[in-house]
Amino acid sequence: MTALSTFPNQSPALALFPSLRGKRVFITGGGTGIGAAMVEAFAEQGAQLAFVDMAEAESRALTQRITDAGHPPPWWRVCDVRDIAALQHTMEQAITELGDFSVLVNNVARDDRHSLESVTPEYWDERMAVNQRPAFFAIQSIVPAMKRLGGGSIINLGSTGWQSKGGGYPCYAIAKSSVNGLTRGLASSLGAYRIRVNTVSPGWVMTERQIKLWLDAEGEAEIKRNQCLPDKLQPSDIARMVLFLASDDGAMCTAQEFKVDAGWN
Repeated sequence: MTALSTFPNQSPALALFPSLRGKRVFITGGGTGIGAAMVEAFAEQGAQLAFVDMAEAESRALTQRITDAGHPPPWWRVCDVRDIAALQHTMEQAITELGDFSVLVNNVARDDRHSLESVTPEYWDERMAVNQRPAFFAIQSIVPAMKRLGGGSIINLGSTGWQSKGGGYPCYAIAKSSVNGLTRGLASSLGAYRIRVNTVSPGWVMTERQIKLWLDAEGEAEIKRNQCLPDKLQPSDIARMVLFLASDDGAMCTAQEFKVDAGWN
């Protein structure tokens, strides 16, 4: 089955996953960038969405785009995921108001640049509070709901940057390399409840932030040199892999890392 996309930068002939219709999906960092593309993609599939983000104006605009396209508005809240108590309370609110969630996408992260010499214990803790801790505690919060449903899919967003030895963000590299450990460390115990856990690791995705901060002539040359495919990665490219893993089509995929990087790594 195919659908005519109502969102920009998406092909008009991409797959529909019938199992996603009506499925409840929770996304962290869903208001901007890759997260927003995933919210849009799940809305197009007819999923029932909830997300959190710090970017209030962008989240409101995203919700408006979705409703303008004829889809139900997602449930969303402003939430600083560094505050684990606030994150878990917000997730409990969503479960109470919408029902149990069968899909969790741990997306939130920031690749702020820093040097080895500049890192203090306080900065280290703050980087881990953004890039590492929220994923674990979001899983902890949502697993009881998935057990009640008899299964679910957890998708952790990793990174290929540390795998290609990208420099300039050692704390980010450490945090993102731990995502694969989180995925593989939980897959066996949660698999007994038919809860699948996978990692999706994007390459260099052309979000507004990446284009503004890092895409210069040198960056263009690096893409051309390292990618096997000539086209730039878009947030929607990552969303398509996430849709598959969230759907019943990915029912026997767990404990794996799926790279979407145009062949860079």
